[in-house]
Amino acid sequence: MIDENSKKQPKHPLVRLLKYGHKYRPLIWQAVICSILNKLFDLAPPALIGAAVDVVVQRQDSLIARFGITDIFGQLLVLSVLSVIIWSLESLFQYIYEQLWRNIAQHIEHDLRLDAYNHIQNLELAYFEERSTGRLLAILNDDINQLERFLDIGANEILQVVTTAVIISGAFFWLTPNVAWMAVLPIPFILWGSIVFQKRLAPRYAQVREKVSLLNSRLANNLSGITTIKSFTTEAYELERLRQESEAYRQSNRRAIALSAAFIPLIRMVILAGFTAILLYGGMEVVEGNLAVGTYSVLVFLTQRLLWPLTRLGQTLDLYQRAMASTNRVMDLLDTPIAIHPGHLSLPVEAIRGEVNLDNITFAYYPGQPVIKNLSLYIPAGNTIAIVGSTGSGKSTLVKLLLRLYEVQAGKITLDGIDIRDILLSDLRRGIGLVSQDVFLFHGTVRENIAYGNLNASLSEVIAAAKIAEAHDFICQLPQEYDTIVGERGQKLSGGQRQRIAIARAVLKNPPILILDEATSAVDNETEAAIARSLEKITRNRTTIAIAHRLSTIRHADCIYVLEFGQLIEQGTHEELLSQQGIYANLWRVQTGMRG
Repeated sequence: MIDENSKKQPKHPLVRLLKYGHKYRPLIWQAVICSILNKLFDLAPPALIGAAVDVVVQRQDSLIARFGITDIFGQLLVLSVLSVIIWSLESLFQYIYEQLWRNIAQHIEHDLRLDAYNHIQNLELAYFEERSTGRLLAILNDDINQLERFLDIGANEILQVVTTAVIISGAFFWLTPNVAWMAVLPIPFILWGSIVFQKRLAPRYAQVREKVSLLNSRLANNLSGITTIKSFTTEAYELERLRQESEAYRQSNRRAIALSAAFIPLIRMVILAGFTAILLYGGMEVVEGNLAVGTYSVLVFLTQRLLWPLTRLGQTLDLYQRAMASTNRVMDLLDTPIAIHPGHLSLPVEAIRGEVNLDNITFAYYPGQPVIKNLSLYIPAGNTIAIVGSTGSGKSTLVKLLLRLYEVQAGKITLDGIDIRDILLSDLRRGIGLVSQDVFLFHGTVRENIAYGNLNASLSEVIAAAKIAEAHDFICQLPQEYDTIVGERGQKLSGGQRQRIAIARAVLKNPPILILDEATSAVDNETEAAIARSLEKITRNRTTIAIAHRLSTIRHADCIYVLEFGQLIEQGTHEELLSQQGIYANLWRVQTGMRG
């Protein structure tokens, strides 16, 4: 399927970029026209200089005199007025094209970043588990910024070089066909050299983009794990690992620079041949009376204006290749197929009763190694059920399957009798509240993190939710109470405090189904007791699925399911399972010191 999609996509990154930015085509055309007009007026001064020389030398026999202006002062005055007009128009069109190109760059950069981020949000969880955060950040920031730099400068440079070559070549053949070939002869060699350099630069810049993504991954990973680095005193070790990544990036850049830096000196030698040919041969033509002095002046100036800007092809080509390497990475991200379809049946939160049925489901992260195998569970609406089992038994995987972070590979899961794959993904997830062991808090205030469960919640609603979660008292002791900044990932708070804020967030969401994934496993006994009291309040009249290692927290569940290697081994109430003298009873005796 992916191969078919890739075949449908245009292969060249520039074509892919133009296809993406189709809605900006009117603006692009305006920018193109202004760039060309600016260059046309920029090429006019050499003609004016030639005309001025012609006036001074030929006087009443000059080209302008043929239009009826024989007075020398009058002729020079006409040239002065034309100079003012031409320079003014050149400046005007430069102002316009710079604004247009920069705004186009900003528009496309803005759209690309939002579209790429939105696409990433819709990708399945497996995509993130197989890729580093740093690599994705490199695409969203560095690659898109690289593209902006090309649109700001490179696109206009290419247009102006092409315009220069076409206009001046035409002028040469019109003024002096017998000399024109000398000026034009270097152009095919310059273009051929540009194409050769482009082909050789492309893989080098692709490697540069890959190395910078690895470097970003290392930096992002180390900054996230700075506490671990400090506690294990591995600063020197991590610095060395970063040095290796940075050195690899530096070396890949060095290889690209070694090639791109050679372009201008080589092209300059080709240009020198054309310029000296015009200088010598044209000069001799003037001496022999075959060429007017004014025309010769124009030719010398135009040769310089024609060939010298071609040296900028090296810098423009450098920008272009960097941008195309980045474009491919961004477009490849946008072309990544979304494996999880969004569903089609609407199920508003208020209509969800909360009856969940897992019907003979099977799931494997890796082919041939099922984590869940032929599992069937029934959870009546409004009941509290618990799932226990040893590490690796598939408990947390069930949470991911219920939220459709992954799709079951066999069997089906239904909510109120509807296959969850048919329910709109947004409706399904709005109906489920998750409180996990690994609480994630955003860098912001306590209030903002609690209100994440309901973005429109008032302060009084936030406080009410915090009280139910038994978080209000400790929040009031914080420096700015509900306006206290919690730090990245909530690092300024203790584990128990973060957990209670997460519960408050779930309370505010008020979902018909609540999933507690090891919600009290990482807190002390006092905090566990406080969390248990709050959970007792919020689990009333809603379907609750509690995954726990501490059996004391789930002993009052309506039904307890015991998993082992992804299969259901035991089920029943706490008392029923103790009487069976099986796995659950053994776990209970271990955790309670042989108390029954």
